[in-house]
Amino acid sequence: MSTTVCQVMGFVVSSLGFAGCIAATGMDMWSTQDLYDNPVTAVFQYQGLWRSCMRQSSGFTECRPYFTILGLPAMFQAVRALMIVGIVLGALGLLVSIFALKCIRIGNMEDSAKANMTLTSGVMFIVAGLCAVVGVSVFANMLVTNFWMSTASMYQGMMPSLQSRYTFGSALFVGWVAGGLAFVGGIMMCIACRGLMPKETHYKTVSYNASGRNISYKTGPYKVGSGYEPEPKNKKTSTYDENARSEDGRRSYPSKYDYV
Repeated sequence: MSTTVCQVMGFVVSSLGFAGCIAATGMDMWSTQDLYDNPVTAVFQYQGLWRSCMRQSSGFTECRPYFTILGLPAMFQAVRALMIVGIVLGALGLLVSIFALKCIRIGNMEDSAKANMTLTSGVMFIVAGLCAVVGVSVFANMLVTNFWMSTASMYQGMMPSLQSRYTFGSALFVGWVAGGLAFVGGIMMCIACRGLMPKETHYKTVSYNASGRNISYKTGPYKVGSGYEPEPKNKKTSTYDENARSEDGRRSYPSKYDYV
């Protein structure tokens, strides 16, 4: 029962992590404009992996996708690739884990096959969670670096210049949580794999020796006879003939008492 609960809980947690990775990848608020010491508050800018948006104080929002691939920074493209790989691995792991659930029977599938499928899906979820966490962390590192560089350039001269600085958006926190859930769910699936493996049974061989005259073995296949079976009639007849011959033989030789 504990193995089934662990497997189901791992499946649920991994599914939540997979859904969170999809949501984080599609969100636009990976980086938001820092409004600290910014006198211009009528326009609020935020950026995602696929487009940048601008929201005005009137409520009007305009988003513009990135029309270039080669013009984007290499680390930015690496974050995209990591999130996409995490989503693909999570989808494959989710598909395999559905058929690996112990509560679902498909034909004559053995427990060993379900255990291998559970282990495979767990490894996929672990790698997907790591991809999501690493991708979000790389993007956060880029934000921190650009933030302090912008801050240093703002206060270099006598008069501070106005520059847009960006800080962490809500998508980063969603990605961190989703990656952690996928990682923990994958570990639970790997733990449940051990309980699904069939236990090996070892049988000790015992040799039996027939002692006494009670058991006799015949050459016929699968036929074992006991010593209490009646003997065949031809054997009795042969013994009777041998006794008769021995008596005739003794009588054929004369003895000293025959002449008395």
